[in-house]
Amino acid sequence: MKKIILVIGIQLLGLLGWAQAPLVDDLGYAGGSIKGLKKTPGALDFIVMGDWGRNGENYQKQVAAGMGKAAHDLDASFVIATGDNFYPYGVQSTQDYHWISSFETIYNAQSLHVKWFPVLGNHDYASNPDAQVAYSAISSRWHMPARYYSQTYKADTSKVLLLFIDTDPMEKEMRGERYDGIKYVQGAVKTQLNWIDSMLTNSNARWKIIIGHHPLYTGGWRKDRQDTKNMRHLLEPVFRKHKVNIYIAGHEHHQEYIKPDGPTHYIISGAASEARPAGLYPKYGKFVSTAQGFATFSITPEKAIIQFINYKDEIINETVIPKQ
Repeated sequence: MKKIILVIGIQLLGLLGWAQAPLVDDLGYAGGSIKGLKKTPGALDFIVMGDWGRNGENYQKQVAAGMGKAAHDLDASFVIATGDNFYPYGVQSTQDYHWISSFETIYNAQSLHVKWFPVLGNHDYASNPDAQVAYSAISSRWHMPARYYSQTYKADTSKVLLLFIDTDPMEKEMRGERYDGIKYVQGAVKTQLNWIDSMLTNSNARWKIIIGHHPLYTGGWRKDRQDTKNMRHLLEPVFRKHKVNIYIAGHEHHQEYIKPDGPTHYIISGAASEARPAGLYPKYGKFVSTAQGFATFSITPEKAIIQFINYKDEIINETVIPKQ
């Protein structure tokens, strides 16, 4: 009798906490995954999304559900958020209700309870950007130790350097805006650029990936804007100098892959809630989608596989970037 009770108890423990919970769709049925999603053995897998925090509206919930399925299928190690994390004005503090209404209750799949690595966007600067840094001390998954920071992972036996940069002050500096001493501090942009140069110079990582909010190239409505040209003029020489492999951005509310001349591949994933019109970038554009969605990355020593997924859980593009 005791033996039977013990076996039942072990089985219950497995159901309650020792096994990953099954996926459950909106109707309560177990199951569900992203049909055709490729899992690459030995790869570093993660999710990329951006421009998202709208209290679940504008398809944010549907995208979040798809992210949960993809993260489950790939056993994703972390999530990257490309900025504009909370609309319309960021958060005021670590107690802002946006943390509940736009983050904690939306991205609630077990597979999304991994590390989140966000960057700040222009909307996040509208209120208190440092509250998002401070939330790292409260949340078990929100990891933003500073306004810009780095992480290093392994893809099989190869190092992957991830630099998370803070591009909004850069844009302000190039516009010639006045310093405020708190959000936009004199000398801070130069300090960050020196940090980026130092991190890239001293890295022996096989893959160098940079994540920032503002794109250098875009097929969206900011394609010909001076702010985009300024960002390209500032950062592209740095990327070329250090042979940066991939730059990932948001800001534009679509998904896109652009490969201009030079070593760097440019990815936009900023459609995790609202979506806007965009076209294929002239000459260098490889893919663009104006549907809400997100992307998965699978990094191996020899290639990066990017699968773009829309809010209907459809894989709309697969891009393979070989390691040069």
